[in-house]
Amino acid sequence: MDENITGSCLCGSVRYEITPPFRMFQYCHCSRCRKATGGAHSANLFVPPAQFSWLSGAENVGRFEHPQAKHFATGFCKTCGSPLPWLAKSGRSVVVPAGTLDADPEMRPQQNIFWQSRAPWLVETSQLEKLAELPTK
Repeated sequence: MDENITGSCLCGSVRYEITPPFRMFQYCHCSRCRKATGGAHSANLFVPPAQFSWLSGAENVGRFEHPQAKHFATGFCKTCGSPLPWLAKSGRSVVVPAGTLDADPEMRPQQNIFWQSRAPWLVETSQLEKLAELPTK
């Protein structure tokens, strides 16, 4: 993929753009990522800062840095609370929550990290029934 990809928060007040190629796409199962996303894991792409730009609403982006974490932070929309990209503390990568992308990045997750910390209730999606829409009663 050579084309830029846009992303946004749920309410649409914040928009951004990333430029391939991407460094990494991974799932993180650490307890901080689970709490930040409310899910079984985070799904993040990593891009160099030069390949990331805010298109609109940058003033509406909040950031939380966990005081005891060496690498962890979160970005979020101050209006709707959606996760948003954030600059890693090292300054070498922007962490992009894949669920905020508006198109397929044409890259697939390459690894699971902090697998030993995964949620005890996690069931691999391949083991679950797949429905096209909300089930009827």
